[in-house]
Amino acid sequence: MQTYTTVLTAPEPDMSWQENALCAQAGPEFFFPAPGSSTREAKQLCGACEGRLACLEYALSNDERFGVWGGLSEKERVRLKRQGR
Repeated sequence: MQTYTTVLTAPEPDMSWQENALCAQAGPEFFFPAPGSSTREAKQLCGACEGRLACLEYALSNDERFGVWGGLSEKERVRLKRQGR
């Protein structure tokens, strides 16, 4: 008797938004500032980015806990998740 095992894997998230994201033109320190530093510039850049909503959705879906994603800081994303998005 032959048995077969099926391995289920989660689909890879769609990361195509990163190809044209404005953050790719800035260094990571811009979006992951030192504690207590301003995130204003990163948020402004995110506001002009066409991939902002996809980036934010990625961060919320993957529980990104650090940095600015989709124009929101860590605390802002936590608040958004608590509100049920």
